[in-house]
Amino acid sequence: MKTIDELLAEGVSGKRVFVRADLNVPLDGTAITDDGRIRAVLPTVKALAAAGARVVVASHLGRPKGAPDPAYSLAPAAARLGELLGAEVAFATDTVGESARAVVAGLGDGDVAVLENLRFNPGETSKDDAERGAFADELASLADLYVGDGFGAVHRKHASVYDLPARLPHAAGYLVVAEVGVLKKLTQEVKRPYVVVLGGAKVSDKLAVIDSLLDKADRLLIGGGMAYTFLKAKGYEVGISLLQEDQVPVVKEYMERAEKNGVELVLPVDVLASSEFPDLKTKAPAEYVTVDADRIPADKEGLDIGPRTRELYASKIADAATVFWNGPLGVFEHPDYAGGTSAIAQALVDSKAFTVVGGGDSAAAVRTLGFDENAFGHISTGGGASLEYLEGKTLPGLAALED
Repeated sequence: MKTIDELLAEGVSGKRVFVRADLNVPLDGTAITDDGRIRAVLPTVKALAAAGARVVVASHLGRPKGAPDPAYSLAPAAARLGELLGAEVAFATDTVGESARAVVAGLGDGDVAVLENLRFNPGETSKDDAERGAFADELASLADLYVGDGFGAVHRKHASVYDLPARLPHAAGYLVVAEVGVLKKLTQEVKRPYVVVLGGAKVSDKLAVIDSLLDKADRLLIGGGMAYTFLKAKGYEVGISLLQEDQVPVVKEYMERAEKNGVELVLPVDVLASSEFPDLKTKAPAEYVTVDADRIPADKEGLDIGPRTRELYASKIADAATVFWNGPLGVFEHPDYAGGTSAIAQALVDSKAFTVVGGGDSAAAVRTLGFDENAFGHISTGGGASLEYLEGKTLPGLAALED
């Protein structure tokens, strides 16, 4: 895989460089609530601009249905990128149309532009190779070189991720190089004890990675909404907690495999439970009780791990050499249910291990809860991509960057 440093060494001055970034930031209206993904691509954009390239940044945002939708415009991300660069960033109001062609044609050496949301064009996500390829051809006409730096999208077989690199000389950006290096430390060069913390809402989202980790990790700590399917599999009452009843047999089998393989699978021993879900907009104080994990009242749902579980999980992380964490441990968006997620983050900060926060909600939680990002070994920008890599899958966007 050619790296951006090799590309820069060959010379990029005056050349149009298409940078597939991941600017898929959370928005509250037009306000960006977490700009971590924009900051993650800065090193690549800055290096190319400094070398005299004419930088064309492109990304998706959200899941528009193949047509323009103002709610998913990349205009706020383009404006924020300009603020972070300290330079004007031109914005094209389409992907490959008149505006895109005019904006790219108007770039001078060292200038930067952002195209509108790639998913406004149905060709970006099409499952039809010809339709995807046709869109990739149009994107290729806007550039001379391609740099893949949108790690959060490399597990997608999309036009700008998979098809476009085949049409242009290509290289991996700094973010992708860093992400792949970290993931190799979690798969090929693991220092032990290796502890994995998995949270999030649905156990079905994590089945494949759990299956893989049962042969690799030393300990699995389970939290978040997915924990209640595990607790149900143990025969516990989980009340009205989030539950995937159809996954209980699979989870039982995983628990048996963990015991057979000598993998310590740790579940919550207490939870914060309530009869109603909290208001995440007003953040009004919530009413809840702390109960043993095997005694959740029938009319209540678990919304965070309890204080004893926080202490237990911190102790399981304390002696680790490697820690991977993906998924919040509770409804961290509400202050009354942020304690479990905060406790895990603090345990990682206190640990001497190589710590990786696996993207998505976990990365957002770390920043929302006020932790110093530099206190962690690595904060990934791609939760789904990280999980699929750990599962052993071939990621289309990485395969496309291989020579």
